[in-house]
Amino acid sequence: MDLKDFYLLATLVACLWLDPAIAQELIYPIREELQENVLIGNIPKDLNISHMNAATGASNNLVYRLVSKAGDNPLLRVMSNTGEIFTTSNRIDREKLCPGPSYEDSECSFEIEVVILPNDYFRLIKIKIIVKDTNDNAPMFPSPVINISIPENTLINSRFAIPSATDPDTGPNSVHKYELVNGQSAFGLDIVETPEGEKWPQLIVQQNLDREQKDTYVMKIKVEDGGNPQKSSTAILQVTVTDVNDNRPVFKESQIEVHIPESSPVGTSVVQLQATDADVGSNAEIKYMFGTQVSPATRRLFALNATTGLITVQRPLDREETAIHKLSVLASDGSSSPARATVTINVTDVNDNAPNIDLRYIISPTNGTVMLSEKDPINTKIALITVSDKDTDVNGKVICFIEKDVPFHLKAVYDNQYLLETSALLDYEGTKEYIFKIVASDSGKPSLNQTALVRVRLEDENDNPPIFSQPVIELAVMENNPRDLFLTTITATDEDSGRNAEIVYQLGPNASFFDLDRKTGVLTASRVFDREDQERFLFTVTARDNGTRALQSQAAVIVTILDENDNSPKFTHNHFQFFVSENLPKYSTVGVITVTDADAGENAVVSLSILNDNENFILDPYTGVIKSNVSFDREQQSSYTFDVRAVDSGHPPCSSAAKVTINVIDVNDNPPIVIFPPSNTSFKLVPLSAIPGSVVAEVFAVDGDTGMNAELKYTIVSGNTKGLFRIDPVTGNITLEEKPTITDIGLHRLVVNISDLGYPKSLHTLILVFLYVNDTVGNSSHIYDQIRRTMETPLDRNIDESSGTNANVDNLKTIIAIVTGAMVVIVVIFITVLVRCRHASQFKAAQRKKQGAEWMSPNQENKQNKKKKRKKRKSPKSSLLNFVTIEENKPDDPTHEPINGTISIPAELEDPGIGRFDWNATPTTTFKPSSPDLARHYKSASPQSAFHLKADTPVSVKKHHVIQELPLDNTFVGGCDTLSKRSSTSSDHFSASECSSQGGFKTKGGTLHTRQGTLTRARTELNPDYLDLRSRTDLNPEYWTPCTPLVSKPRISSVLDSNELHLLL
Repeated sequence: MDLKDFYLLATLVACLWLDPAIAQELIYPIREELQENVLIGNIPKDLNISHMNAATGASNNLVYRLVSKAGDNPLLRVMSNTGEIFTTSNRIDREKLCPGPSYEDSECSFEIEVVILPNDYFRLIKIKIIVKDTNDNAPMFPSPVINISIPENTLINSRFAIPSATDPDTGPNSVHKYELVNGQSAFGLDIVETPEGEKWPQLIVQQNLDREQKDTYVMKIKVEDGGNPQKSSTAILQVTVTDVNDNRPVFKESQIEVHIPESSPVGTSVVQLQATDADVGSNAEIKYMFGTQVSPATRRLFALNATTGLITVQRPLDREETAIHKLSVLASDGSSSPARATVTINVTDVNDNAPNIDLRYIISPTNGTVMLSEKDPINTKIALITVSDKDTDVNGKVICFIEKDVPFHLKAVYDNQYLLETSALLDYEGTKEYIFKIVASDSGKPSLNQTALVRVRLEDENDNPPIFSQPVIELAVMENNPRDLFLTTITATDEDSGRNAEIVYQLGPNASFFDLDRKTGVLTASRVFDREDQERFLFTVTARDNGTRALQSQAAVIVTILDENDNSPKFTHNHFQFFVSENLPKYSTVGVITVTDADAGENAVVSLSILNDNENFILDPYTGVIKSNVSFDREQQSSYTFDVRAVDSGHPPCSSAAKVTINVIDVNDNPPIVIFPPSNTSFKLVPLSAIPGSVVAEVFAVDGDTGMNAELKYTIVSGNTKGLFRIDPVTGNITLEEKPTITDIGLHRLVVNISDLGYPKSLHTLILVFLYVNDTVGNSSHIYDQIRRTMETPLDRNIDESSGTNANVDNLKTIIAIVTGAMVVIVVIFITVLVRCRHASQFKAAQRKKQGAEWMSPNQENKQNKKKKRKKRKSPKSSLLNFVTIEENKPDDPTHEPINGTISIPAELEDPGIGRFDWNATPTTTFKPSSPDLARHYKSASPQSAFHLKADTPVSVKKHHVIQELPLDNTFVGGCDTLSKRSSTSSDHFSASECSSQGGFKTKGGTLHTRQGTLTRARTELNPDYLDLRSRTDLNPEYWTPCTPLVSKPRISSVLDSNELHLLL
């Protein structure tokens, strides 16, 4: 018997002998897809392992270690001190661990090995984890659309196979039931269960089919598993009714099982399938094909001849990859009912795989070499060796042994696992290194083997580390030190001898500011310390001996840096700026000055003072709080600037300065200014064809303030009772809410409020927007007349509500004018008769003729003469109508030039109480310069006459009453109060205005009455105090329709009779 045979025999004996005290096995069933850190089991508890020594009562200090390869991602982890097994972040997926077809009784598992250390209590625990299935996969049909052809003469209760669904899960989590959705009463569903437990759905014909009436049925088939929660999926089932094919193919054998070696070459015949069909001709031609259940991997390994039914090998087989292949084969003659046969191919094993050696070290190697101490005891565990062979039976039986005589042996713990451990005491002086092979050989013919190389190197023992005289060394050093300053000498001793007692000193991390002599231990400062950068240094010093296995120890060094006053106080800003509101009370807090000093102790105590302020502010020297010593008035002074000084308490003291600016901010005092529309009497045409949502007009305003004081909001406060219009609160765009109808035709007046979001008080402005709803403008003069009439309507009322009142007023005015004219004519005639009676009778006829010619056909030349001399002569009181002269000029550009209207009266009718106002003089006013310019509306580009006679105003000898029309610019004028609040200090002579006792204006011609009585309620409810009176007609004349002259261009100068007076009114 040679040496090799001896080792083989010894290994066989070792494999048969297993030490139950060393090798133990645990089995844990778990569910797949568990979360991280889930407790699986407790090794000492489940194996009844005690951590206490029964003899001494002391703790055994057992260590549990998972045996794994380098680079592995373990699915489980073991707590080294408790032996508890937990899941890791690597997901346990049963379908990934055990791929391929699975059945209810199949088991999916994996194994891990855990060793218990130290060697005195060594155990190898083999743990088998059985992974139970969870319902994490839904059953799926092979295709989302399933097509089945059924002959039209198919008998009722005939069955047709439907491709079955597959589910990677097992047991109750796999396919449970099928359901036919919308079977249309023509079809039903039945489930056939195979001996292997598979469920095959079959379609049952429940009614006679007639292809000529209906040739296609579309339904849904639903499959559900039995898991909890239940998962399901659906597929579209399309049934096509075809012509008759009476007989379906029939396999000679529906269940076929064959065996074939895995070494079979490509092209080897596996099995010959045979199916017959009772039909003749083309209906008897049979075509063979794989069923939908055959996996793509199986289709790649085997080929099926569609004509002959022969199954052959088309790629090399590997039993170790898949041992059993199940093929579903269909035989079809072109009808919708193919025959089905199941072929089971068993791949038999051949010895084509050499054994595998899995070497996992218990003692971690260094560069592939295991380092052992010469004092390690016998049976020191080095590695766990697992041998395996993918072959089966005799080909898979493996023996394992060490090739040469070394002080190591293999100890069997399972039938395929061994422990490599020392078998004798090791002697470093005798042998420093061992290199040997571990051989694994199978029992096949011929035998195949595999080897693994092991390197073990011995080390001399060095069991005493260096010891420091002080474990913690504390030092104190002033900052700004010189370089290479000596600090201290660090010493350590070692009880070993020789090279094992030679000590080398080394600085640890965070010691870049220091130098340490490796041999003497002298510690010096390598840099200049700055306490403000770092006040304390904490680092370690390592003392290492020169033994083969060097031992070392560490000491902590704490260096404290003492402070010097080397930093001036530092302000957080070189220039502090604070913002306060005007009228802030005296002694109010304005701001806080922040200053820091990088020094410590007394050197960091800082006091503040003001250098140049004239006692306007008070500064707390320690808190830095600035308080006002004055009451702020932005109009008098908008900002204050002074310097602040900071001084520390060091020796000598250090100081610094900063600049402070106090800005006084204003309040919200600018109301919105309207840009569009340019006039309160402009209008915009809204055609009946306009669609809802379209923009029909635009209101745009600006605000002289900033921030939230300049944010504007647009709202319609009156005139939109029908809800026909809507204004965008942000952009001011007016859009249609609904399509205009016939009832909406006419003029619409919208009162739009424009308000800012100012603080503390919001300011606002009102604007009138006229919208004319019609297909065309038509007579624009009539629209302007309507606009002028609406000026008499209060802002809180709709203009259509006052139309009736206006008509009554007009009628009343007409009647009063007629009566007044008639009375004047009667008085004139009466006076004329009295004058004529005094003259001689010879002049009666001539005088009557002359007087009749003058009244019926006035002389144009006399009119011109009267016009030129009107101011110089006195008219008789009987000629009351001769003093009215209206002059109107139409400019070339009606949108930019005003029409001038003047009124002249006889000298004897002039009221001495009516003063002459000097239009060139600038009126005294106390209003702010930023207030809206009220008088600018006199410059309005509107061509409407400035004055006209009021119909209901009685003619008086001492007073001549006229009425001021509403301004034609883009703002609304209220009463005298409003005008007073909105007066401007404009430099032009048109800005002069003042309120009379009647609430009107004083002009050269007399008092101009306003609509104050009409506007009283509007001013109260809509607050027109904030109306902007500025003219904007020159900004965008194309957008708004400007007013056009209501009279002809030539100048008119005539004496008005009562009819003309009525027409003018």
